[in-house]
Amino acid sequence: MLSQKLQDAFNLQINKELASEYIYLSMAAYCYSQEMDGVANFFMVQTQEEHFHAMKMFNFVNDRSGKVLLKPIEGPPTEFKSIIDAFEKTLEHEQFITKSINELMDISLKENDHAASSFLKWYVDEQVEEESNVNKILSKLKLIGNDGQGLLMIDTELAARVFTPPAAGG
Repeated sequence: MLSQKLQDAFNLQINKELASEYIYLSMAAYCYSQEMDGVANFFMVQTQEEHFHAMKMFNFVNDRSGKVLLKPIEGPPTEFKSIIDAFEKTLEHEQFITKSINELMDISLKENDHAASSFLKWYVDEQVEEESNVNKILSKLKLIGNDGQGLLMIDTELAARVFTPPAAGG
């Protein structure tokens, strides 16, 4: 059974994961409006990943006899200065989520909840991957700047990305 403090923290994180889904869906919509369908695909996959992250926590709380309490989600930003701006905001958001996951892990350790700590390790590792992927794309985008050919290459590269749910235990 989850402590009330840990249940509250998980509910807050579920909300953040669902808000992330909404933010990335908005970024996908922006990219589609810019005729950057490959980049939009990247954000659509991010949307699917964030939904998966939220539902994984949703199920964990229920499995631990907790109660999931969903909160309202604020509307996401809908306009971006550029594709680079969208990825800069993505990196900022992923860093925010990393901090939040780390705080949730801290609570699980203070509550001496080994099951929650074990469960959250996957999220800690996932955030390293999330930030690294965005950093790499952002570096490439900054390198090519407004070069049309370079942007088309990035768009083509990101079009190939697909959502693959992690294997059981992941």
